[in-house]
Amino acid sequence: MRFTNKTVFITGAAGGIGRQTGLSFAKEGANVAVSDLDFDMASRVAKEIKSAGGNAEPFKLDVTNQNETIENMKNAYEHFGGLDIAFCNAGIREIVSPLELSIEEWRKVIDINVTGVFITAQTFAKHCIEKKIKGNIVITSSTLSVTSAPNRCAYTASKHATAGITKQLAVDLAKYDIRVNAIGPGVIRTPLTERYFQDEEASQKVRNLHAMKRWGEPNEISSAVLYLASDEASFCTGTNLIVDGGWTAGKDW
Repeated sequence: MRFTNKTVFITGAAGGIGRQTGLSFAKEGANVAVSDLDFDMASRVAKEIKSAGGNAEPFKLDVTNQNETIENMKNAYEHFGGLDIAFCNAGIREIVSPLELSIEEWRKVIDINVTGVFITAQTFAKHCIEKKIKGNIVITSSTLSVTSAPNRCAYTASKHATAGITKQLAVDLAKYDIRVNAIGPGVIRTPLTERYFQDEEASQKVRNLHAMKRWGEPNEISSAVLYLASDEASFCTGTNLIVDGGWTAGKDW
């Protein structure tokens, strides 16, 4: 039980990678603050964790709202009696030609994927410094933090930014015993990506992106998140760990 008596605050925790990571942390003994803009779904995930024998509490959170983030983390700390890990996972994406991408959509993606990550990480870091806690921050980046894909200009820009934020925070927060790392998934089958799996041709395209000729599953990402947040990764900070089945390693000719 690597996280007994530890508490993790997860954003975007209502589904996909966030949900699975919450379940995985709880299985390893952690208390889980399940935060999401969709409070009903967050409540369902918290109930699921409790049904499996874990300890969880749902929180409604708009990650772009700094005051709301501060209040939610304060409440999570008071509810659980501690706050040790932040998983900055909330994110959205667009799929549209950059020639047709509206400034409103651009700003929405950047606001959630970049500003939201920064607000969460900054709020958590201040908490750790105030409470003299050795903190851990894990940020969800993407394979598109190191490469690109068609018609995802805002998303790709935002994920390159998360990789940069990870490195910068790692440098600036190390003196406070706060480690900061990122996880870069390939295509993971979640509600966000389900459209890729609606027919065999689309599914085969997804397989062919990866050297392993398959897509990933949420538990394969949550395992990596838990590693980065654990004492096993005590000398890791500033890392953008790509978990992509070989997508970025090279292309099949």
